[in-house]
Amino acid sequence: MLYSILIFGDDETFGQLSAAEQDAAMVKHTGLQKILSDASIMGPVAKLHNSSTAVTVRAQDGVALVTDGPFAETKEQLLGFYTMECASMEEAIEIAKQLPLGIATLEIRPVEWFHGGVLSPAANGE
Repeated sequence: MLYSILIFGDDETFGQLSAAEQDAAMVKHTGLQKILSDASIMGPVAKLHNSSTAVTVRAQDGVALVTDGPFAETKEQLLGFYTMECASMEEAIEIAKQLPLGIATLEIRPVEWFHGGVLSPAANGE
């Protein structure tokens, strides 16, 4: 079954870490990505831009209303996500424990529908 690890946190937390703390967090991310890739269970992984770059589209009186910023007024924003194939929720939890836990909250959810798409990292300039 597919699972997604949703990473929630404050947009500014990572930037407030020391360079060594940022490097340590990224080592955990790249290490986990290598493990998942080597095991052929990694789906899309994304780091989202700061929530101040977001726009929200919703219906108001039957018309699409576009507003700047995220819709939810919360302290934590969706910062990024992993998608992976796991045998169970327990396996997904063990995988999530490999991420830097002190700087974000992780939410794990089963994924009901998935389409791999056609984009590659090169489409994002990487």
